[in-house]
Amino acid sequence: MFARILDFHVKAEKKDDFMKVLKNQALPILKKQQGFLEILPFFPENMREEKVHTISLWATKADADRYNRETYNKVFDILKPFISSVVEVKIFNLETAVCERFAEVLVA
Repeated sequence: MFARILDFHVKAEKKDDFMKVLKNQALPILKKQQGFLEILPFFPENMREEKVHTISLWATKADADRYNRETYNKVFDILKPFISSVVEVKIFNLETAVCERFAEVLVA
């Protein structure tokens, strides 16, 4: 399993709008992508000082790479009006051997 972790600032007054657009416009696109498993948005208590982190989980690195190549820009354009910084993208291998229960829940 692979994770794409994005770090960025969301305009504090736009957090609710960001979440609505993420859920209603971006998530349906993500769900159509081969290998997409889940997205986890993390918001700091102090929106003005700390970055938002979103983690999208993918079945394989190839799935994450394909999404990045073919669809990420479309999703980014939808969310861009709410983002107030450069988006940092990192890809990680999720060692499911350590979090077996988590992996089982995602597959269910």
